[in-house]
Amino acid sequence: MIRRRDLLRLGAAGAATLGLAGRGRLARAIGPADQFRFGQLILRPGQGARPSALRRMAWEVDKRTSIAVDLAPRTVSLKDAKLHETPFLYLAGDREFPIPSESEIEALRRFLTFGGFLLIDSAEGATGGAFDGAVRQLIETLYPPPAPGLEIVAKDHVVYRSFYRIERPVGRLAISPTMEAVMRDGRLVVAYVQNDLGGAWARDDFGNYELSCEPGGERQRQMAFRLGINLVMYALCLDYKEDQVHIPFILKRRQ
Repeated sequence: MIRRRDLLRLGAAGAATLGLAGRGRLARAIGPADQFRFGQLILRPGQGARPSALRRMAWEVDKRTSIAVDLAPRTVSLKDAKLHETPFLYLAGDREFPIPSESEIEALRRFLTFGGFLLIDSAEGATGGAFDGAVRQLIETLYPPPAPGLEIVAKDHVVYRSFYRIERPVGRLAISPTMEAVMRDGRLVVAYVQNDLGGAWARDDFGNYELSCEPGGERQRQMAFRLGINLVMYALCLDYKEDQVHIPFILKRRQ
């Protein structure tokens, strides 16, 4: 099984060979220590809701899984030559943002094609707002029609059981019962959650959670952390969990 980080490394190396990674220099997928690190994607100056969320989420991934984690997220832009060193990008916001330039869109499309993953997290506190409109425009620009865009993730998709079993995607809020995604070649490359995951994850320097979770309280916060871990596991390991279903059949055939 090829892990997502290996696919990114091969993809980035291939891009460099083709002149796509910048004047012949090889791009490494995870960085010199081969640790997982979140990338906080910034599309405009001053943009970026829930700045403390990723550090706490990284701590939870490190505590709960065997993934080697760099706890300090990296702030990146689509112009960043080291974009491929952060295979998991996180874009959070609560207001409209400008659509990236053509070259930036191509960089993001290439990142996703070579195995990268993008989580878009709405902190608007409502569905159908300005941030939501900008997200849908971004996806349509990234994958113009007739290519498929955002679609609802089925409840039996492996992302809901890649580590924890999850019934529905909740965050600080539970206003949307579904997660949307962009699928390419059977792979989820963009996930879009409108329940403010980062609002549930965010914690201040004194160890206090910054915001309450409604209506489910601390149980809902734990489910938000579980969804984050599931997304990380899926991004790094693809559908390994789904493959386990076939093991009894394979073993029986070998007898």
